[in-house]
Amino acid sequence: MTAILEVKHLFKRYGKINAVDGVSFAIARGTCFGLLGPNGAGKTTTIEMIEKVIQPDDGTILYKGHSRLAGFLEEVGIQFQKTELLAFLTVRETLQTFQHLYRTAMDVDEVMALCGLTHVSLQLNDKISGGQKQRLWLALALINQPELLFLDEPSTGLDPHARLDLWRVIDKIKQKGRTIILTTHYMEEAEKLCDEIAIMDQGKIIAQGTPKTLISTYCKGITITLPRGSLTANIIKQYPVHRETNGYVEIEAGDVNRCLKLFLSEGIDLTDISIRTPNLEGVFLNLTGKRLAPSSKESFQRKNKRNGVTQDV
Repeated sequence: MTAILEVKHLFKRYGKINAVDGVSFAIARGTCFGLLGPNGAGKTTTIEMIEKVIQPDDGTILYKGHSRLAGFLEEVGIQFQKTELLAFLTVRETLQTFQHLYRTAMDVDEVMALCGLTHVSLQLNDKISGGQKQRLWLALALINQPELLFLDEPSTGLDPHARLDLWRVIDKIKQKGRTIILTTHYMEEAEKLCDEIAIMDQGKIIAQGTPKTLISTYCKGITITLPRGSLTANIIKQYPVHRETNGYVEIEAGDVNRCLKLFLSEGIDLTDISIRTPNLEGVFLNLTGKRLAPSSKESFQRKNKRNGVTQDV
């Protein structure tokens, strides 16, 4: 598949610190590419260099196989984490105002329908909900019919229902063949929306691939978390400690039923145990030793009331 964007050996230095240290990747046309990393990893600086907000110290950025020319910004859409909206304008008036800034623009009714805003088109900007504002910011990023769309933490601050609504809108945008670059703190968001993911840490890309490939490569089994004091010699012998944090330990188990039976035979209280199936959060944790925050797993966690085990899905 043809690459719409190529980043080659990109560097950005601040004093003696390499904020971005030789980053390279290519994004195929019509895909969603996720850039993940803890705070300070360099992902925001990388995105800002691609957007022409700041200049790289070294490296090459190619758009459609060429240097980014004057028309580049006409062909991209950017949804920032927060954009101030004029309170005295309605949703429709806001989109019409931005529509007039571009030589080529989407029909206002079309973009409102795509982003689920038709029913609030006559509402003032300061009267719509947080989820509706996020969808309006997304509509503003789409109004110029961009070929390349940047989404910076698009669902931050949304409740689980509003987040799912936004994901459905982004899915529709993907189906229209738009290329998306997504940065997010939500692992399940990246896993659902992204065709390919690059994980950054300390200015470098430390892993890249499809969500499925990353999970199969860096998560070897189901992760079980339990209090450090619950461990017995027999458990440690069969399941070595994978990681220890704040008085809790993590072990990896290929057969979770066998592991739980061992816990019961050792007299361990299962209500203190949590189970995490292989997912991107586990990949990120294994690669960086850190969790992305904030986590939205409260909306994706279910309680197994029958045996007291908490399972993340």
